[in-house]
Amino acid sequence: MDTLKVRDAKDVEQVVRAAIASEQPLEIIGHGSKRQIGQPMATNALLDLSALNAVTAYEPNELIITVQAGAPLADVKSLIDSRNQQFAFEPIDTAALLGTPNLGTIGGMIGVGLAGPRRIRAGGARDHLLGAHAVSGFGDSFKAGGRVVKNVTGYDLCKLLAGSWGTLAVMTEVTLKVMPRPESERTLLLRGLDDATAVRAMTAALGSPFDLSGAAHLPSSAFRAAAGALADLGSPQQAVTLLRLEGITASAVHRAAALGKILTPFGPAQILEDAASAAVWRSVRDVTPFAADGALGAWPVWRIVCPPAAGGALGERLARDTGGDVIYDWGGGLIWAALPATPDARAALVRQRVNAVGGHATLIRASDEVRRSVDVFHPQQGGVASLSERVRHSFDPKNILNRGRMIRGFLA
Repeated sequence: MDTLKVRDAKDVEQVVRAAIASEQPLEIIGHGSKRQIGQPMATNALLDLSALNAVTAYEPNELIITVQAGAPLADVKSLIDSRNQQFAFEPIDTAALLGTPNLGTIGGMIGVGLAGPRRIRAGGARDHLLGAHAVSGFGDSFKAGGRVVKNVTGYDLCKLLAGSWGTLAVMTEVTLKVMPRPESERTLLLRGLDDATAVRAMTAALGSPFDLSGAAHLPSSAFRAAAGALADLGSPQQAVTLLRLEGITASAVHRAAALGKILTPFGPAQILEDAASAAVWRSVRDVTPFAADGALGAWPVWRIVCPPAAGGALGERLARDTGGDVIYDWGGGLIWAALPATPDARAALVRQRVNAVGGHATLIRASDEVRRSVDVFHPQQGGVASLSERVRHSFDPKNILNRGRMIRGFLA
């Protein structure tokens, strides 16, 4: 396979134009940490953006950072952390789940658009993307957005690029909003709740005036699978429900105590402080109970987004009917499901159940063989599918960029 390593946006333009002329599709990578997600692609050419790795501007006082797409996410997070700032949407590190090195890039973070537990308060990756420079499937550079929210006029192309999995354009540089890192955090931990009761507890907490930044539930089976990752929480024989509050220390302490009183009907709450709380939420964010090197590492993993009120019943039934394990995030609106391996990763059952509640499901971890045989991304219905295709065609009419990654068998 040919690897085409570019140095700047002009190089990207030339590579894309050459690909159009030769009708050779391109697979776009930074360091390839997420190549295992999506439909397997048939291509003989990799467009490698790893050399586009500079932080071109960082203005902590203005809460913005401009970074080239190939910049390692870990390095950028370390930089903004040194100024007590963060990406508020809490991007997921998929290394443990996929069993790959921790080599994710800024472009990959935006391209996949996977947000962590704080999404319930801060929104997703697209909500923090202020501007982007990219190269379309025509081989032309374009700019979307700017350096402040008010620069966005007309069609907000940044929103399209976020979560497009590299099928619309090759991002070369992005400008992102950063936020101050909270001074302190407290997590209330409830034990022994079944899935439906846990969703009720999370709903009550999220409906309170105490501004939660995380609400998750690990049934006892998922807690056992976590093994050492969550060992400090005590006995893995009981399910745990986690509720996070962040802010200045006095506020976090006061709100945690008040929330504990509201949740008294669900049982006594243990309080985790700062470092202990942060460690637990990293495990939830990165789905470490289902890590590739753990007890469930051979099982396919689904990411299911659904109405929170339906989450408890949906996850409980999936686990019961398949013998699998689930984790709930976003107050029940996000379900991670690790299901025993089958030739189709239980796709028919998962999609039937998810469609019934108006959700969607993405197969995040599975073998190449399974991903060739099932739809990795949730199939879109008629009108939405037609609109998506028109949008894609307007960016990349020859289908050069990441051809077939999002739609099985789509080669035209």
